[in-house]
Amino acid sequence: MLAESVAAMVFSLAAAALLAEQIEPREPLDIGSRLELFVDDYLIDRLVGARLVLGRPQPAGTVLKADRPWEGSFNFGQQVIRDGDVHRMFYRGWAEGGRGSLCYAESRDGIHWEKPNLGVVEAGGTRENNVVAFVDGTTRPASSHLFPFIDSRPGVPPSERPKAIHPILQSKEPFLMHVYLYGSRDWFRWRCLRKEPIIVSKISNAFDSSNFVFWSQVEGVYVCYFRYMATRPTGSSSAGVRSILRATSRDLIHWSEPKAMTYSDTGTAVPSHHLYTNMTEPYFRAPQIYVGLAARFMKGRRVVTDGQLAGIQVASQGGHAYYEDCSDAVLLTTRPGTTRFDRTFLEALVRPGRGAENWVSRTNYPLRGVVQTGPEEMSLFVSRHYAQPSWHIERLTLRLDGFSSVRAPYEGGEVLTRPLVFSGTQLKINYATSAAGSLRVEIQDVEGKPLPGFSLSECWEIVGDEIERLVTWKGDQDVGRLSGKPVRLRFVMRDANLYSLRFW
Repeated sequence: MLAESVAAMVFSLAAAALLAEQIEPREPLDIGSRLELFVDDYLIDRLVGARLVLGRPQPAGTVLKADRPWEGSFNFGQQVIRDGDVHRMFYRGWAEGGRGSLCYAESRDGIHWEKPNLGVVEAGGTRENNVVAFVDGTTRPASSHLFPFIDSRPGVPPSERPKAIHPILQSKEPFLMHVYLYGSRDWFRWRCLRKEPIIVSKISNAFDSSNFVFWSQVEGVYVCYFRYMATRPTGSSSAGVRSILRATSRDLIHWSEPKAMTYSDTGTAVPSHHLYTNMTEPYFRAPQIYVGLAARFMKGRRVVTDGQLAGIQVASQGGHAYYEDCSDAVLLTTRPGTTRFDRTFLEALVRPGRGAENWVSRTNYPLRGVVQTGPEEMSLFVSRHYAQPSWHIERLTLRLDGFSSVRAPYEGGEVLTRPLVFSGTQLKINYATSAAGSLRVEIQDVEGKPLPGFSLSECWEIVGDEIERLVTWKGDQDVGRLSGKPVRLRFVMRDANLYSLRFW
């Protein structure tokens, strides 16, 4: 134990010296009392012996299967919307040789799901189904390209909160869409709100696949991230790569000119791989962080062998064989008002996993929507077994704020934040250590000098695994006298993970 303590002290002193040498003047970040996650380098000035690591979602079982005649094999999970006490799931039903329709399921807890008989439109020869409808003089199944969202702009009456965008193909060469605005009073019957399109796409391949709108309480505008085909540099083997545009609106009618998102790993508007869908929305606990669960499409990367194909019944459509490619899910993050996605992690958030069924084209695509499903748990949802009779949606879980974390090994590590200005009287952290691990926090001035009463030696050692833990210095939790003043936080960690922090 003495040797371990001496080693830890030596590391801490060496790390402190290195951090002090590297500190540069920077403008303070005003984080107020917001929850901030370690999903990017926004808060971080220096890491020593520690690094950002990606979370590992844990399988939590199948929540929905294709077991109705109108669903078929070409189903596609679209999104989960938290609407008060109800979770609403929308997904595409598409039988072979048929036409796509928008199907619906719901849940009270986000864990147990059912397909209600809506009785609003005929599908599969019956009205006893879960297919939602367009209402346009005659009731007909709603297209699978209807993308509902909840209009949470302040002042919108509850009866007008269900809205949707509906891209409609106008020409195939080039591939151009007109986007229309729809509304509903019950989420099941949808009516076009304007005869004219709200967006006339001038960009080929824009709005193909799943694209969504949300109201940003931080920006005070509606935001839409949508798919398009970015041009590769001259001389590349492929003409384009699926990428993402961003547009905003104050009224859902008039939209800004789309701007191409860039990526931190490439420095350009061309991502390192095709991003088939982006599924971006504000994180429900920290709306100033937009989280995207993107489908990474590996075009032409065939994994499934001829022998495996014989046993998994992959359907073909329009002459396309759905086994020549593979895909997984990756994490994107961005901040309000910016046109850059942070690709902090290039590895997969969700891997295909075992079984040839998940190594075919267009499977493992995440649904839009991360929801809280327990006091310390959140869930995301992924489509599995695309173009197969066994298609289903799987639920995966993470701890709250657990997309990623700062990880320090047993040997120890440190993270020093940029200068921060906060409001509040207490500091809470979301963390986990091993039984042998620990975490301490020091509050410094902007030059890196410990502030009296908040030094590392005065911080009580933190050991455990908690979503919210108050940090104390000699038993005192009150940091109120530092509120509004620029400070830095120094975390000294050993076999520990730090997920988020918040002043309160």
